[in-house]
Amino acid sequence: MRQVRKPVKRKTAKSTARKKKTDNKWSLRIRLIVAAMLLILLSPLYYGYVLKPFSATWQWIKDIGEDPEFPTYSSYDIRIPRKYGIHGIDVSYAQGKIDWQKVKAMEEDDVRIQFAFIKATEGITLVDPYFQRNWREAPKAGIICGAYHYFHPRKSGKQQARFFLQTASFETGDLPMIADVETLDGLPPERMRRELKSFLSHIEKKTGTKPIIYTGLSFYRDYLKDYFDEYKLWIAHYYKPELKAGANTNWYFWQLSDKAKVSGINHPVDFNVFKGDSTAFRRLIYH
Repeated sequence: MRQVRKPVKRKTAKSTARKKKTDNKWSLRIRLIVAAMLLILLSPLYYGYVLKPFSATWQWIKDIGEDPEFPTYSSYDIRIPRKYGIHGIDVSYAQGKIDWQKVKAMEEDDVRIQFAFIKATEGITLVDPYFQRNWREAPKAGIICGAYHYFHPRKSGKQQARFFLQTASFETGDLPMIADVETLDGLPPERMRRELKSFLSHIEKKTGTKPIIYTGLSFYRDYLKDYFDEYKLWIAHYYKPELKAGANTNWYFWQLSDKAKVSGINHPVDFNVFKGDSTAFRRLIYH
């Protein structure tokens, strides 16, 4: 009698591939788990013997490649061009309560704070809440100071000047008063310039000294250039090795960073340089 063989269930190519895929999936998971555990166990060694030396090497490469005329000053945590010898800051309520003795004592590679511009007023009603304290304490620490007013073109220039002068006294030993001009307030440029001229004229008439105009480089080029050339300028332009404002621009101060760290101040602060030497700086001080 012929024996009947039971049919054999054959594996299809599809089922075989599915099994291999499942096996590979579990194998990958196991490898990932093992790798993660090894990473956790070895991370202190990895940081100590690999990452840390690499980080130091990278910093060394950065230092070697840094422009020697525009170096980073570690204590101030910003880059400062070497060719300027007189440095300063400008402050307002944003910096909080300042220890001016610590500000004065800070120094790195002959860079130290010698002057400060201090916000006094804004518009026709706002007095900076820290102005009187800063105006009193900074000179006690031996820092030369100048007061500034944040100018609003929508308000009368003459009224703003009167308000400024009622708040900030201008005395022997001070730097000229400053008009901070940064906005059109939605007005035509001609209106802004008219009110600004009124503000500047009144300050000059009452103090006998021309004020300084503070503004950003773009704002100056767009709205002020060729209209106020007789006034000294304080120009903001950040993180650059030099201020390219044009050879004929009458700038004296350059605000080169808004991120400086200064001892005695718990918040980032604007950092400035004076264009000239100590003799030129002394000539600016009111006598």
